[in-house]
Amino acid sequence: MTANPRILLIVGGGIAAYKSCELVRFIRKNGGEVTCVLTEGGSHFVTAMTLAALSENPVHTTLWDLKNEVEMGHIQLSRQADIVVVCPATADLMAKMAAGIADDLATTLLLATDKPVFAAPAMNVRMWQHAATQRNVATLRDSGVTVLDPDEGAMACGEFGPGRLPEPEAIWAAIKAALGPVAEAPRPLAGRHVLITAGPTHEPIDPVRYIANRSSGKQGFAIAAAAAKSGARVTLVSGPVNLPTPPGVTRVDVETARQMAAAVDAALPADIAIMVAAVADWRSAGEATQKIKKDGSGAPPPLQLVENPDILATLCKSDRRPPLVIGFAAETNDVIAHATAKLARKGADWIVANDVATHTMGGDINRLHIVSAAGVESLPELHKDAAAAALIEKVVDVLAR
Repeated sequence: MTANPRILLIVGGGIAAYKSCELVRFIRKNGGEVTCVLTEGGSHFVTAMTLAALSENPVHTTLWDLKNEVEMGHIQLSRQADIVVVCPATADLMAKMAAGIADDLATTLLLATDKPVFAAPAMNVRMWQHAATQRNVATLRDSGVTVLDPDEGAMACGEFGPGRLPEPEAIWAAIKAALGPVAEAPRPLAGRHVLITAGPTHEPIDPVRYIANRSSGKQGFAIAAAAAKSGARVTLVSGPVNLPTPPGVTRVDVETARQMAAAVDAALPADIAIMVAAVADWRSAGEATQKIKKDGSGAPPPLQLVENPDILATLCKSDRRPPLVIGFAAETNDVIAHATAKLARKGADWIVANDVATHTMGGDINRLHIVSAAGVESLPELHKDAAAAALIEKVVDVLAR
């Protein structure tokens, strides 16, 4: 078992489907990643939106909602996970599994997967004890599927006996046992403190308006997640964004550039600082205490701007400067030239530049150029998670020298 197992969860159609939501929480709480497949029956008890919110992944419902179906997306989905879990496994679903029927997305995935399959049954006591169900369970177990025994107790139908879905905590424990011992993940940044800034800053003009930019914070949060996975103690100073805090990361929320500067200073000392935030260069010289109204003249109100503190330059000149300071530069033209000039002007060790005219701020894809005294190293176009992992790998390489 890896430290972060990938689980494909198939939610069958039964009242016990509501417990699948709690199972998703257990998996996520313990570092696992969950992709949910919601059957038509399951959708009568839980919603795709609920599962998506809990898993933080898209939820699949039909064969035809896989965008890459031309490339056999259902085959890829069935094999990208470390284990496939059916919860609840209804009598109907297990019968189809035993017979090799593939008439919807869930059963097609189960027939196509080459990964371990785990089933947690839930049904009426008489359905569970029926000879046909017991034959199907025996067939599945003979085929290598791990089928849990259901719990005994009162059921939604009013009867009592075996057929209740085991509690989510017990199911998660059984999944962990099926996956095997956790493999010790490499922790090359163990013992290091990494300070990261992410997102935009909002500079108020009046109680309803502010100066900001299009930064989503995604790249900074991805870098924080990659650093934490590498064993670092991570402090993430975030501007106002709507993103979940990565596991193992200490998050400090701020709004303005001055608040971010104070939070960065408070987080020191650090071994590595990665300044990804798109800090507003200017703020209003005076924030109005009431909403600024039009006066009918057609002329805009006077707006005097003053420069915000330069967080990166201040950090580089600090007597508590981290040994490795990395700044970011979002540019729309002459990307490398501007990044090279910024490297000299700020005093950072690296400037990581990206062309936001080509890759729109807020998107999921990035192409990073690492500019340092040694020259320029350009990474290929990558998803931001992969770009973050590549950057942290470069950091690890430099620290190991």
